[in-house]
Amino acid sequence: MEHVRELLLLFIGSSLVSNVVLSQFLGLCPFLGVSRRVRTAAGMGTAVIFVITLASAVAGGIHRFLLCRLGLEYLDTIVFILVIAALVQFVELFLKKVIPSLYQALGVYLPLITTNCAVLGVALNNVQEEYGILTGVVNGFATAVGFTVAIVILAGLREKMQYNDIPEAFQGMPIVLLTAGLMAIAFSGFSGLM
Repeated sequence: MEHVRELLLLFIGSSLVSNVVLSQFLGLCPFLGVSRRVRTAAGMGTAVIFVITLASAVAGGIHRFLLCRLGLEYLDTIVFILVIAALVQFVELFLKKVIPSLYQALGVYLPLITTNCAVLGVALNNVQEEYGILTGVVNGFATAVGFTVAIVILAGLREKMQYNDIPEAFQGMPIVLLTAGLMAIAFSGFSGLM
């Protein structure tokens, strides 16, 4: 029961308190680039959840059962990048075949998940914190859920802002960055949960 409690606290901490985008500032490219529409943001979030969760499991297994046993821990980063790239290719092929409209909407940002520093950051953080495979997967899933929550909220706010009278100097990316900053301040309020 204690282990479940620890996993639940890790989930809350990784998704809300230490939100990968709003407190660690990882994954800002897709966060700012794909957050124009809620539907597209939710699709990107789902793809990121899939990739980060699987990458956490596969990278954790490779690290623990292969690289550590062979004394090749220094290859973690390179191997994790290859694992992430393969998973993103799988997601890209799946979306192109099954949901072509989402594939088109995500555009260049879908292959950019490969270079999304949040995905690699989670895999490396799991190794650095010496998480087991299950704990690493929970951390990866929670981090990806936090990313999805943040990107969908920003997309919803951006859709509403289209109908507002925004001063010319703040139109476009300045108002988006200001909104993201206010979201980061709001999410810092979750630190009282831990």
